[in-house]
Amino acid sequence: MEVIYDILEVILPFDFMSYTFMKNAFLAILLVSPIFAIVGTMIVNKKMAFFSDALGHSALTGIAIGMLLGMTNINISMILFAVIFALLLNFIKNKTTYGADTIISVFSSIAIALGLAMLSQSGNFNKYSSYLVGDILSISEAEIGYLFLAFILTFVFWYYLFNKLNAVSLNTTLAKSKGINVKTMENIFAVLIAIMVMISIRWVGILLINSLIILPAASSRNIAMNMRTYHLFSILIALFSGITGLIISYYQNIPTGPMIVIISGIIYFLTFGIKKVIKEK
Repeated sequence: MEVIYDILEVILPFDFMSYTFMKNAFLAILLVSPIFAIVGTMIVNKKMAFFSDALGHSALTGIAIGMLLGMTNINISMILFAVIFALLLNFIKNKTTYGADTIISVFSSIAIALGLAMLSQSGNFNKYSSYLVGDILSISEAEIGYLFLAFILTFVFWYYLFNKLNAVSLNTTLAKSKGINVKTMENIFAVLIAIMVMISIRWVGILLINSLIILPAASSRNIAMNMRTYHLFSILIALFSGITGLIISYYQNIPTGPMIVIISGIIYFLTFGIKKVIKEK
């Protein structure tokens, strides 16, 4: 890790790079931004923005359950609950005639209310309130290692299963005719989202994580001409927003997560304007 720190100091000769916590935060952004960008493109394609938001809300219940069970690693309880939550949501969604947005809203509402009630009852809400907005500056070297594994997992999934997932999002009937098990693909993707969201939520925040996943992909979709540029622009926008947000937050004493979301939001409206100009021509 020391070698990586030395390289960062050479590439980025800024005063903030003299602090270990800023180097860790920078490395975390280099890992988590592409993860969000790639997962975000697939979420936007499948119109699952509310789904990832609901998973973020379920983190509170995962934390509360972990506390009640006396688990020393809350992240494990969060991930396990999120995976169960995602699979159950998919199951109920496929068994009812209600719209997906209605089912997701029901699950999201119950999850956040249950989590708040359980944490308040046990007197631990203040202890975990920091999860609402996150703090990427607190990330440790070991946790960066977990992010690296998540980074590898995401790109392996994208490389081997993206075409199948894309076929499912375009036309489930066509996907089935090609021998794709639609339910299995949807469940695998739901589990991937659950894991990525829970791994990152401590540093990104429950209130902001969906914005960081959706905004780069939505911005990219405004200006992308094909699927390759869609993914490329999403990654570049996510990286630019993350790095710029981190630097501005350091110098202006603004929380990093909100700053990254603000920059991502500005980029979205800029790309939306570019899209309108292109259409008018």
